[in-house]
Amino acid sequence: MSEQSSAENQTPQQRGPSKRLERRVDALEQVLIQIYGPERLVLRAGKLQALKQLRSDVLEFKVLALQKLILDDPGITYVPTRREIPKMLRELEDELADMIARRTLEDELEKKIAERMQERHEEYVRDIRAQLLKEDGGPETPETLKKLERLSNLDKVALRGSALDVVRPGALHEVIGQELAIDSLMAKLASPYPQHVLLYGPPGIGKTTVARLVLDAAKKFRQSPFQEESPFVEADGTILRWDPREVTNPLLGSVHDPIYQGARRELAESGIPEPKTGLVTEAHGGVLFIDEIGEMDPILQNKLLKVLEDKRVRFDSPYYDPDDGNVPQYVHKLFLEGAPADFVLVGATTRQPEDIAPALRSRCAEIFFAPLVPADVERIVFEAGAKLGVTVLPDAARMISQYTLEGRRAVTLVVDAYSTVYLREDEQPSQINGEVIQRIISRSRLSPVKPILTREPEPGRVFGLAVAGYHGLVLEIEAAVFPAHQPGRGRWHFNDTAGSMAKDSVFNAEACLRRTTGRDLSQYDIHVNVVGGGRIDGPSAGVAIFTAAYSALTGRPVRADIAVTGELSLSGRVKPVGGIPEKIFGARQAGLTEVLIPQDNAPDVPVTTEGPTVATIGTVQDVLAKVFL
Repeated sequence: MSEQSSAENQTPQQRGPSKRLERRVDALEQVLIQIYGPERLVLRAGKLQALKQLRSDVLEFKVLALQKLILDDPGITYVPTRREIPKMLRELEDELADMIARRTLEDELEKKIAERMQERHEEYVRDIRAQLLKEDGGPETPETLKKLERLSNLDKVALRGSALDVVRPGALHEVIGQELAIDSLMAKLASPYPQHVLLYGPPGIGKTTVARLVLDAAKKFRQSPFQEESPFVEADGTILRWDPREVTNPLLGSVHDPIYQGARRELAESGIPEPKTGLVTEAHGGVLFIDEIGEMDPILQNKLLKVLEDKRVRFDSPYYDPDDGNVPQYVHKLFLEGAPADFVLVGATTRQPEDIAPALRSRCAEIFFAPLVPADVERIVFEAGAKLGVTVLPDAARMISQYTLEGRRAVTLVVDAYSTVYLREDEQPSQINGEVIQRIISRSRLSPVKPILTREPEPGRVFGLAVAGYHGLVLEIEAAVFPAHQPGRGRWHFNDTAGSMAKDSVFNAEACLRRTTGRDLSQYDIHVNVVGGGRIDGPSAGVAIFTAAYSALTGRPVRADIAVTGELSLSGRVKPVGGIPEKIFGARQAGLTEVLIPQDNAPDVPVTTEGPTVATIGTVQDVLAKVFL
């Protein structure tokens, strides 16, 4: 019901009290105007979300506004009824009386303070004059000067440096095992039109170091757009965060508003927002390297992609007034034109390509860093020892390569051994032997990375291949065949931990085994086991499971120097699978001499493959022709 119709429906007896209530409300409002002044009262009402209600003609809403203003509480939302208004007005009048009393007391105190300050004025002036005679001016005080002296003394103290800094590669030829990745990255950065790049690979193999060194080398090429002063800015994607309110964004930059975020004092006093540039502007004209870029917030990734397209960062603020004559020129320029951000993005990640946002991948070239092999680790160990001025004996280097394939971890073990020998001999060590390394490995609780495989051929045992991250794994798959516990009701048994897709491979292997041997498999209980309980995330173990079951059923032993991979169809054809380079690498690590892969995967075999011979298979008959002795 509208206010007018409500007033018309009131009786004369009701209109009288309503008028009195309105006069009391108006009187309270006039008192507030006298206390705050008209303009300040409007600002206060807006801050307390009471302005609209204060300007309303509805008495109940005006009383609600007075509650918010007098009680200083924007959270009050209850609209009183006509019957409740008299009591509420009495309470507000009491509260307002207390407020006026407090303000009167404060005024009296301020008057006394002013009188006391006037009495001391001459003394203050004399003190200030004396201080000005002693000081040249500026913000310095004895306390700040003491802190400056303390910091200066700290700068005079320095350690000799970290051992890891000493052994870190200082040139591209010192990086071991990544020749192909270095050539590929060099081609993309030293080009007249450099590309954004994503670097994939396991941790500790030199992705960050290679990116920094390649930029230094690219600057020397005549056609390179990079200058000698081109920056290399590093960031960690795991710690790059942003606020949806754009309060802070270290990557792209943000605007410090004068009220909430505190721009510089000279700007805040004039109500001027201050844009702060981020890492993308710092990297302008050079390389922005983001480690673990796959861990970045997806929204922040999208914002970064926008900057890659525009090559500028745009700023906006409701506090910016382009006509304000107090705004500095650089602030005008940042708001009107944005900050320059023309750089090459190099992102590194230990994730798989499918885990990276497709929009980011589509804008970047992709380079894969190869996992290190034991020979690479041994070379890294020898060179790290040489930089430390110590000889690492071959047995010590070989032992380290058996326990890690990460260059960073290998170097850490060398440094740890160096410190151990130094402490024991109390002088510059001359060599590091296997005994010291064994002690370091034992207390570090490391496990060998090379699988321990039985080398004797056995019926029902075959080596399959899997992928874990960027490394290939050799799976030992075994099968055993027994007469059915209940004739005609034979069953297949398989690890529950191997995964549902591996179980599907068992069903396909059963169909192919029945087709190949012609036997009634219902007369047998067939047990298939993945030794160690490894989980198989895919159908690539189908051929290996079939081979193990066929070997157990026929009693023929399988070669112990061969591994197989491939998906098996019901008709007995071998279908392609993923991770071929990693699987060949895993077979090489295990010392196998031959690997069987699907025919359709032939193009996936690395050109520079060393180690096992790679043969292709198209059907289960091809497999049976190669795996048995």
